[in-house]
Amino acid sequence: MKFTLELAQSLIANCLEWRRANDLKPLTIAVLDSGGFLIALAREDGTSNLRPEIAQGKARGAIAMGLGSRALYERAKIEPFFVQAMNALSAGSLVPVAGGVLIKNEGAILGALGITGDSSDNDEACAIASIQNAGLEADGG
Repeated sequence: MKFTLELAQSLIANCLEWRRANDLKPLTIAVLDSGGFLIALAREDGTSNLRPEIAQGKARGAIAMGLGSRALYERAKIEPFFVQAMNALSAGSLVPVAGGVLIKNEGAILGALGITGDSSDNDEACAIASIQNAGLEADGG
């Protein structure tokens, strides 16, 4: 399966629909491909100016480490120096908290969805719901 702009925009639409249905706060959503490059970004009205970087950082961490950002958060608690080193190697661009979810198809990583704006747990739930709604596998860690 090829990762396309159309798929990225569909994932964003799924997220926004799920957010409204579940009464979450306004979100910023970043969709990255398997190389960690931004494909699409949406920032709802009322979100703060750092949210695009946070959303991308959650997704970038998932891509860079090959696991959802919840797992990065758990690893940071056990091995904080390792996660700090990985963040230093990536010029501070990893955000190791829930909300960065790998997008997989038949086990292969297609990209990642990073969401920020509500609680990290809600951000992650929204990403997982969006990915699954698209018929793909979600790995939040």
